[in-house]
Amino acid sequence: MNFKEKIKTGKFLLTSEVGPPKGVEAAHLLEDAELVRGRVDAINVTDLQSSVMRLGSLAVSIRLKEKGLEPVYQLTCRDRNRLALQSDLLSAANFGIENVLALTGDHPKLGDHPQAKPVFDLDSVQLIQAIRGLEQGVDMAGKKLEGALPKFCIGAVVNPGAEPLEPQIMKMEKKIEAGAEFFQTQAVYDIKTFENFLSKIKHLKTTILAGIVLLKSAGMAKYMNENVAGIFVPDNLIKEMQETKDKQQKSIEIAARLIKELSPMCQGVHIMPIGWDKLVPKVLDASGL
Repeated sequence: MNFKEKIKTGKFLLTSEVGPPKGVEAAHLLEDAELVRGRVDAINVTDLQSSVMRLGSLAVSIRLKEKGLEPVYQLTCRDRNRLALQSDLLSAANFGIENVLALTGDHPKLGDHPQAKPVFDLDSVQLIQAIRGLEQGVDMAGKKLEGALPKFCIGAVVNPGAEPLEPQIMKMEKKIEAGAEFFQTQAVYDIKTFENFLSKIKHLKTTILAGIVLLKSAGMAKYMNENVAGIFVPDNLIKEMQETKDKQQKSIEIAARLIKELSPMCQGVHIMPIGWDKLVPKVLDASGL
């Protein structure tokens, strides 16, 4: 049963994430991905995360597919015009990659090549519309595709902690209307914030995977509170990270606790280890998944 089929059955979904290296050697990444084989339903591959130049998400998605793992190919509008976006989607389909997470992308000025020119020919809603068009055999210029048609399972993102929340919900509605089948959220640390978000989207029929980002330190938590829109790490979690002597173990405990609290509220969990990929199996063990 593939990821799209699991969504339709209502199965509780587990996804994790890998970040391509800044180079061509992907052996360690593939080794880390093997650690969650049979334990997660799919593995996201980030697309130049934080606007930092890295090995491409499509290349790594292909590597995972070759290993019999199911990738979620992340695709951002930041670096490609509509020609390149559609071409890359056809390339993904050519390799049997169906899961696509459509993203607008961070601005290049936030990354390691701040002088790079952003593209943003499309936004995430338009990208989803383009994907659905390709499935129907037509590109954005109205030209028909040749041969077999590509098939995709389209995901999108949402920020439950955004203030104000209404614009996020409005865009979420547009993404669903365009064809999004599942949503992975920004990191959730505050349960009440997530509950408030869910209460505002009761009218939407979709699949929500709550985002879990492993905390590495109290400093990381404070930085996110001050600089990352929509993320709020409660003081008690910051205190726990400050007082612990084993940051990795404490991070596992916090993540597992959050997963246990969030699981009854949503349809799945998306774990973002941010470099601590080897800890994902331990998080799953601690959370009973």
